Amino acid sequence: MTSSGAFPATRMRRLRAASWRRRLVRETVLSPDDLIQPLFIIEGTGVRQPVASLPGVARLSIDTAVETAREAAALGIPALALFPVIDPSLKNDQGSEATNPKNLLCRAIAAIKKAVPDIGIICDVALDPYTTHGHDGLFDGDDVANDATVAVLVKQALVLAEAGCDVVAPSDMMDGRIGAIRTALESHGFTNTMILSYAVKYASAFYGPFRDAVGSKGALGAKGKHTYQMDAANADEALREAALDVAEGADLIMVKPGMPYLDVVAAVKAHINVPVVVYQVSGEYAMLSLAAANGLLDRTAAFHEALLAFKRAGASAIFTYAAMEVARTLAGKA
Repeated sequence: MTSSGAFPATRMRRLRAASWRRRLVRETVLSPDDLIQPLFIIEGTGVRQPVASLPGVARLSIDTAVETAREAAALGIPALALFPVIDPSLKNDQGSEATNPKNLLCRAIAAIKKAVPDIGIICDVALDPYTTHGHDGLFDGDDVANDATVAVLVKQALVLAEAGCDVVAPSDMMDGRIGAIRTALESHGFTNTMILSYAVKYASAFYGPFRDAVGSKGALGAKGKHTYQMDAANADEALREAALDVAEGADLIMVKPGMPYLDVVAAVKAHINVPVVVYQVSGEYAMLSLAAANGLLDRTAAFHEALLAFKRAGASAIFTYAAMEVARTLAGKA
């Protein structure tokens, strides 16, 4: 007589023997509800300007972004993340265009919310798209000044909320900015505006194509963001960062990048009590896209597998440039 739990009484392959069995016991499910589509917004009309380093991704004028928002909503995608491509003539070392209530991003928010009111809008709170030096804050000597930067970020967050942004997403990694922004939002009546804190954002080599897309890469020069973004070697520090931001009022926590930090996603999810969001960053997207374009991977299968990995690690939502593409395949429309 075979003992319970041992082969052949237990054959794990029984659960895999047919598609219906695999679907029945599947532990992790990916749906359009999990996906957030980033959009790069540029001035102009009727513009769809391809980003060379991000195959399939384009910079969109506001009217084109509105069309894309309608399509995203029809596919069941809950939210868009908007990133501005600022004209160099509007940039300075203070990033002052970030607090202009009529800037490109504020106009894009208003236009999309008017046309597609039920789709969520998420916007970064950071100065790097607006500064000539490409950093996320104001400089004091050779380094970004924390407290002076926070004061400007508060103003930027209020401007975005006033324009209709549903979720302000401080991605700058300054200390104390979540509490300052939460206090300002509450005092100005934006009680339902959520904060998605990029609490766990690493100084990563995987951001290059994004910086190409928004035009900040060349400005950085040799000086990186290591004095404020996290060291790639650290995981325990991520838990401290996340816990501090939750205590200050963050509604959601971001881990960025995604695939190289699945262990961090799982650890943050296990230690905090707010939803965890993960960003499949530009370098990750570009690697999969280029490998697929060269016949090395099945593009659809590779993206689905990567996104499932984020969900399996504990992510509640995923920023991915492939969001609409994946939503189409999930709906059988590709």
